[in-house]
Amino acid sequence: MKRFALCLIPFLLISMQNPASAEKNNEKQLKAAIIIDDFGGGTGGVKDFLEGDIPITAAVMPFTEHSKKHAEWAHKNGIEVIVHLPMEPKKGKRSWLGPKPITVDLPPKEVKKRVKEALISVPHAVGINNHMGSLAVENEDIVRAIVEVAKEKKLFIIDSGTSPKSKFPKVAEEMNVPILKRDVFLDDISSSSHVRKQMNRLAKITEFTGKGIAIGHVGVTGKVCSIGIFQSMDEFEKRNIKIVPVSQLFSTKLTKQYFIP
Repeated sequence: MKRFALCLIPFLLISMQNPASAEKNNEKQLKAAIIIDDFGGGTGGVKDFLEGDIPITAAVMPFTEHSKKHAEWAHKNGIEVIVHLPMEPKKGKRSWLGPKPITVDLPPKEVKKRVKEALISVPHAVGINNHMGSLAVENEDIVRAIVEVAKEKKLFIIDSGTSPKSKFPKVAEEMNVPILKRDVFLDDISSSSHVRKQMNRLAKITEFTGKGIAIGHVGVTGKVCSIGIFQSMDEFEKRNIKIVPVSQLFSTKLTKQYFIP
């Protein structure tokens, strides 16, 4: 009996060691995604994100000088790629859209053609989010044409949230295409302290809902965006929030079936 009791001591010591840590490991880890827009164009922050250790999702503008290069670079480093589809806004310069944007004067057939060409321009894309588009996302015919291509190619949709009247949720749900919406813009003010503040918002949303999506950018705000995000990672780890590719936030039975090749 004495011998048996001595054998139990190591196991008792292990079970007593750091109970808080054990409790944390038993908790369900929360997941958030960080989509970085405008790859393919601006250079600010590109290397920081594509060579960094945070599994961002790279949203690549099609038909630009570096579309293919940035998509291939991201894919090579295990970073998820989506098409950052340029869509007509209510305000803003036409030049901000780049070549072959989705505008409200296009017939559905031409919209589908441009979306398919965008997918060729951005290899390895598994989803689509909109670049600008506050006008176009409110046009159901335009949105339906985009979602039809997404369904055909088995892509998911991320609504960037540029209009509260977006038709993406309605049409995607009707057509059984997986869709999620952006929760937070990280760099609407160009400072790393603001990005950290917005990352804290993302953490709170994730803790409340179980998941969250933030959008930042490369280019003009790319450097401060990358600094703010990287500076926030220790806090996310403390709060047991894991940054994942945005596709990992889709968890319903429908989406699991949808993503099966």
